[in-house]
Amino acid sequence: MITRMKKLTFLIFHKDYETFLQQIRELGVVHVVEKQCGEMDEHLQLYLQKRAFYKNLLREMDSLAEKEVDDTVHKELPADTLIQSYEALQNRIQELNQKLAAVDKDIAQMEIWGNFEWSSVQRLKDVGWFVQFFECSESEFDETWETSFNAYRIAERGGHVYFITITKGPVELEVESLRLPDLSLAELEAEKQRLMQQLEETTNELKSFCKANYRTVEYFSHQLEGDIDLLKVKLNSEKVADGTVLIMEGWIPEDTEAEVKALLEASGVYYEIRSATREDAAPIKLKNNAFVRMYEVLTKMYGMPDYAEFDPTPLIAPFFSLFFAFCMGDAGYGVALILLGFILKKKLSTSLAGMMNLVITLGIFTTVFGAVLGTFFGVGLFDLNIPDQLKEFMIVGKIGDTSYDKQMLLALIIGVIHICIAMTVKAIGQTVRFGFKESLSAWGWLLLVIGFICTGGLSFFKVISEEVSTWAFIIIGGISAIGIYLLNNIHRNVFINIGAGLWDTYNMATGLMGDVLSYIRLYALGLAGAMLGGVFNQLGFMVQDGAGGVIGWILCGLILVFGHTLNIAMSCLSAFVHPLRLTFVEYFKNSGYEGKGETYKPFTVVKK
Repeated sequence: MITRMKKLTFLIFHKDYETFLQQIRELGVVHVVEKQCGEMDEHLQLYLQKRAFYKNLLREMDSLAEKEVDDTVHKELPADTLIQSYEALQNRIQELNQKLAAVDKDIAQMEIWGNFEWSSVQRLKDVGWFVQFFECSESEFDETWETSFNAYRIAERGGHVYFITITKGPVELEVESLRLPDLSLAELEAEKQRLMQQLEETTNELKSFCKANYRTVEYFSHQLEGDIDLLKVKLNSEKVADGTVLIMEGWIPEDTEAEVKALLEASGVYYEIRSATREDAAPIKLKNNAFVRMYEVLTKMYGMPDYAEFDPTPLIAPFFSLFFAFCMGDAGYGVALILLGFILKKKLSTSLAGMMNLVITLGIFTTVFGAVLGTFFGVGLFDLNIPDQLKEFMIVGKIGDTSYDKQMLLALIIGVIHICIAMTVKAIGQTVRFGFKESLSAWGWLLLVIGFICTGGLSFFKVISEEVSTWAFIIIGGISAIGIYLLNNIHRNVFINIGAGLWDTYNMATGLMGDVLSYIRLYALGLAGAMLGGVFNQLGFMVQDGAGGVIGWILCGLILVFGHTLNIAMSCLSAFVHPLRLTFVEYFKNSGYEGKGETYKPFTVVKK
């Protein structure tokens, strides 16, 4: 459900402004109304850029620290000093990597010529002999150069010839003359080892720095978040009376009104307080029980409800769990999810451990519903020698003498119920928001759909006679037609209403059929998972029969573990995505849910 809100308007004397902001910040329940428009304030823009920098910096430091960080916070260290130290180490590593790349390039060039000392070349030059280095293709090399210029082949690689000439003076050949590095191959190898050692030492120094100072940088990041929130509040305060008085608006949950009033009375600030109306764009704070609260993350993925709307989470919770269980379709997989949830809950952080409660809950639903569908790790329970009393609870096999599966019919029935509930929510919601007169069309469609379904069902099971059902159809259709075609908008011309009603009829006729058929995916995904699990069982025991003995059982176990693990992973993915689609598309469309509300974010001290 949506927590009721109250709107506050403050008038603050400019000298008391900073003190008042600190007080409501420590109280931590006031959601300040944002009014900032036009160009962004320069200080805020600078803060936002700095926040992005901190975010990237913390991500890099967390990766370098390898999750092993010191929890000590060094508040006495300036933030700029820490950042400069980190950047200096990063620049040093980048510089060493660049030098290593250059040395590797020189080594690759010198390896062709072997390990020689440049001092020997210099001694030859001192006595009048010049040594020059050349490269050319095999076809370009002239054999006469060996006698004319004392050319010596050093290496031949990839169709190229590398050679030197030893002459009394410099020579010019019509091939490429090479300029080699100033260090010998041995000296380059030694330089590479020295640089690699420096790089390793600097990298270790950077890792140690990240481990020791991660929490400190995180602390400064949280401080910056608080500064951003404070600046936003200041920007959303309107100055009047030549800046001597500031006006600020905010929202508080209804259950915090007493403590807020106590603070305001003590501070002597003038204020006005009133209950939020459905026309207000009040922020949304959801308040649900422990079971429903686990599913609020799904509502937030789509968008928070408007203050005038209903919170869809209480209906999302049971239906999403049912859809998930139907798509998984295996009681054994449900047990695996329960065990996985309990194991990860002990190992993960507090925030992620809360998500494991949802995994455990979905596992429970899957276990129960998988047993109803008669499947346990790909094994058909209905075919086993179990008491007939248990089999009576299983929904397996065909419908009578037809070729239609009971599970397929169950998926369609669930879809019809889900859509009918959505249409009921839409009719009630429009009545609450706009009044009964403005929602006659929604009530007309609801009466038509549910009335026809109930009448048809009673007639099919011979509860009512054919004559009674005929008159029921006529009466329900006639009353519904009045709301759909004549009174869908009481402020318009009746002929326009008829045209709009016909258009709605076309959309409903085509849309509802497609929406109901969409729920067959629940049956199809559950069937596919069960069949794939059965295939892995058959494959595993076929290998066991073929290999025999201990090896056969080992291979069988490996196939079963790998196969069912893979099947669980794929089934979980589809069991999350498709129920989410049925909720976001079929249900939200038919319930008229918009999800454009603003999340309640109180102005408070930023905490880790």
